[in-house]
Amino acid sequence: MRATHRNRPRTRLAACAAALSLVALAGCGSGDGGAGDGTVTLDFLSLAWQQESVEANQALVDEWNATHPETQVRYIQGSWDNIHDQLLTSFMGGEAPDIIHDDASDLTDFAYGGYLADLTDLLPEELRSDIPEESWGTTTFDGGIYGVPFLQEPRVLIANTQLLEESGVRIPTADDPWTWDEFEDVTADLTQDTDDDGRTDTYGVAWSMREPVSQSVNLSLSTGGGIFHQDDEGKNEVRFDGDDSAVAELINRQVNEDGTAPSSSLGMSGSDTLPGFFAGRYAMLPLNFSFRQQVSQQAPDGFEWSVLPMPSGGGPEGLAQGVAPQTLSVAEDSDHQQAAADFIAFLTQADHAVELAQGDWMLPTSSAALEDPSLNTDELGWSTGVAVAAYLRPSPVLGVRGYPEWKDKIATPAFQRFYDGGSDLGDLREDLTEDGNRILDRYQR
Repeated sequence: MRATHRNRPRTRLAACAAALSLVALAGCGSGDGGAGDGTVTLDFLSLAWQQESVEANQALVDEWNATHPETQVRYIQGSWDNIHDQLLTSFMGGEAPDIIHDDASDLTDFAYGGYLADLTDLLPEELRSDIPEESWGTTTFDGGIYGVPFLQEPRVLIANTQLLEESGVRIPTADDPWTWDEFEDVTADLTQDTDDDGRTDTYGVAWSMREPVSQSVNLSLSTGGGIFHQDDEGKNEVRFDGDDSAVAELINRQVNEDGTAPSSSLGMSGSDTLPGFFAGRYAMLPLNFSFRQQVSQQAPDGFEWSVLPMPSGGGPEGLAQGVAPQTLSVAEDSDHQQAAADFIAFLTQADHAVELAQGDWMLPTSSAALEDPSLNTDELGWSTGVAVAAYLRPSPVLGVRGYPEWKDKIATPAFQRFYDGGSDLGDLREDLTEDGNRILDRYQR
């Protein structure tokens, strides 16, 4: 595919949204009586930040308000920056919005803390049946449903089409993906010293590992792992056996033994790797699906790129990977929980879900929406994402109390040391399991 668009700076939009959200959350509360004429007014906190996504959300709010004069929705622009702390403050102060846009990884503490309404009996059957059970598993805790998962994104490989074609490697598809072993061989083929000066000019892959934990955990599902498991008593525990560590070991080999991935990218975010990708420094980038927008907007004129599935661990579930979808929840303190759930059902019906997915460059969870022709096109890699969607599973971290502390204090520095060659597999396993399980045990007493 050929990039034709220009970049829209994310940082400026995010900064503006952050400023707005601080004001909005301080002043919003559960639905009020509107103008005193019996009209219900619901506050909807949206974290949409891209212009297309913001416009799609606002248009759907306007459509709802035009057809539901008795229940009006007030759109409040929020930001992903520090949303957990902002919401916690609003919950504790009794000022939470009725309808809350968040993501599944943030729901655990709020659900167990009693801040979110159980939607089990509030959602229509059409919505319940349209979204697969695998997706509902990302927002279900102790038998209650505390959010509607509506947008999701897999990890994919963004590849330099010209370099792939020149190398002669087999091009993978979701039906016939590379295995992880084959991926190692391909990255070796793509790694080149083009001017014979003894220095690598093109690396087969660049792993951006500034935030190493979620991708290390989620990709471990492809090899039969998960890192988070349950013991015989149903308690969460960290394990790091062969199936859990296979992908992490591969990344370590590529950086520290094979030289097919640069150590310099380990401290980068996904966005940081794009200039090197466009310059031919990296042949492939493992990135979240929504990064296609940045690639499309920032790539030089004439730059050809492709979207490929991540490698498979083999077997029928080999393409499996964990995800934490974006969610829509209702505050427990809302005086109008059913009305709020009705708006969520409206916002997530299939045709609307397609609009929201396109605005965010993500995938809908709706089965009907995934069949929409506009998403089943090779243009911009949409069809690859749709094909991979069937293999998406709830991230193993969902529902694990103590995960944020384990991630920040233990896993992030431990994975960073391992990928950078500063520790070995035994050290990583000890850090993740021994220190990690002490943290988890404290939350499960």
